[in-house]
Amino acid sequence: MARISGIDLPKHKTIDIALRCVYGIGPVISNEIIKKLSINSMKKVKDLTDEEVNKINDFIIKNFKVEGDLRRDIQTNIKRLINIGSYRGLRHRKHLPVRGQRSKTNARTRRGKRQTIGAGKAALQTFNRSKKN
Repeated sequence: MARISGIDLPKHKTIDIALRCVYGIGPVISNEIIKKLSINSMKKVKDLTDEEVNKINDFIIKNFKVEGDLRRDIQTNIKRLINIGSYRGLRHRKHLPVRGQRSKTNARTRRGKRQTIGAGKAALQTFNRSKKN
């Protein structure tokens, strides 16, 4: 089993795809790692030798910030923006989109589930019907 940066890579995938499971490694960096270490990109993870796994792990540790370190850096950057009171920090604090997207009609992922204020239209209609009778 190949374990790189604390992540168990899926055995049945090729190494270029499996490396993307590590947080901070995407398609470009994955291909760069494979080319620099001269490993066949079509090789499955289960077919890697221990020596190749160690080479990949050492290369990633020396050249890239991944997993916990990267997550920690991102969180400290967000906290810094919030503390200095920048516009982006205020958007983070209010849980709104940070990069200029519209938020009047969309942004449901960032803002969460819709909250109805007051009574909904259907509730008002039933309320009015019951008053008439």
